Amino acid sequence: MDGDWRGVLYPARLPTLHRVAPPEPVAVWVRWFWIPQWHLAPGRVSRQEIIAFPACNLAVEPALVGLAGPSTRRSFRDLTGRGWAVGALLRPAAVPHLVEDPAAIRDAYLTLDLPDLHAAVTTAMTSDHEGGLRRSRAVDAFAQWLHDTMPTPDAEALAANAMADLIDADPTVLQVEQVAAMLGVSVRTLQRLARHYVGLPPAAMIRRRRLQEAAERLRREPDIDIAAVAHDLGYADHAHLTTDFRNVLNFTPSAYRGTTERHERPEKSDRGDPFTDGGQLDPHG
Repeated sequence: MDGDWRGVLYPARLPTLHRVAPPEPVAVWVRWFWIPQWHLAPGRVSRQEIIAFPACNLAVEPALVGLAGPSTRRSFRDLTGRGWAVGALLRPAAVPHLVEDPAAIRDAYLTLDLPDLHAAVTTAMTSDHEGGLRRSRAVDAFAQWLHDTMPTPDAEALAANAMADLIDADPTVLQVEQVAAMLGVSVRTLQRLARHYVGLPPAAMIRRRRLQEAAERLRREPDIDIAAVAHDLGYADHAHLTTDFRNVLNFTPSAYRGTTERHERPEKSDRGDPFTDGGQLDPHG
């Protein structure tokens, strides 16, 4: 899954971030696992910035296990020194088993007391095996913990997964009413599912997908007309796209496009390896 950088504002700075598809038994709980590792020279700082997916992330770090709530704005983390994390971009069905109200942890990182998960993943990531085998064993350990911990999803949880999948995968979906009709539920039911399983309204989930796609278009096609991007993604006009950018990213599409060339130059660590991060370590993949 490496190379899928939707949501990462400056992906050239992340050449060694690994995204791993979940084993089939836990695919109902996890969209993908992500594993960043970095090693920076003394005094160096790497700022990683993302437009997060509308989801929660469960992350194992050397000192803790954290649950990142859904974000409402651009996220970043400043990396220094040396470190790693193993995270899971959670599908909605997993969320209520980790936090009662995901909306209460919007833009926050909640430390969880999950010693078994922490011990299993840390053992894999700090072993003497080569990097690929360490990562594989860490993902297996994480997946096994989820398999042993999470109950079988009920019909409502599966409906929440279907809602998120539809919103994220279908670029023609622009309105909440479309999603409700395609899933055969009422708008009120859809809003309840989003509140309980995601922590964001379905309209915000749709806006996030469109904003990620807009940023990716501007990054990949630096000469494209911004009004054309707005039109292609279903915005009423250039001004509405600009408003979305300002509200979430705190800069305009033009300003973002102007920074991509400067920020897209990969930097190197003191080992000669590219530094990397999974966005943030209360991250969203």
